[in-house]
Amino acid sequence: MNSKTTTLLLFTLAAAIFACAPKKTETSDSNHDEATRSVLEHHWKSFQDRDIDGLMSDYTDESILITPDRTYKGLAEIRDNYIKAFAVFPKDSTTMKITKTIVQDDLGYILWEATVPKFKLPYATDTFIIRNGKIARQTFAGAPDFL
Repeated sequence: MNSKTTTLLLFTLAAAIFACAPKKTETSDSNHDEATRSVLEHHWKSFQDRDIDGLMSDYTDESILITPDRTYKGLAEIRDNYIKAFAVFPKDSTTMKITKTIVQDDLGYILWEATVPKFKLPYATDTFIIRNGKIARQTFAGAPDFL
């Protein structure tokens, strides 16, 4: 075989391999955004409703929640955090609203405020990394003004 034939054979073989290789399918950014936004909306509604089971359905046992006071790992620790938060944010005497939401692929960010019986929270923020419809990682920060 001469070098031209060898080159042509290698090129043809490479083209055949490339044509038969599985194609990587990527979800469009808007689909990622919609999935992330859906989890954020469910999470916020569950928190407002004080629905612990609804909140916990957004996490897995590998989820991590980081707050200024502690890092919570797994379902049991994250559940304990929300049970304590529900005591601080009683449903019948708390007002809360989201003032900003940013969603980019699997990253969600909310800026929110709340007024509870003992303090105002004029500035609170959560950042979420959402994978496969679940919160994989979350951070929270807020600065209360005590009444």
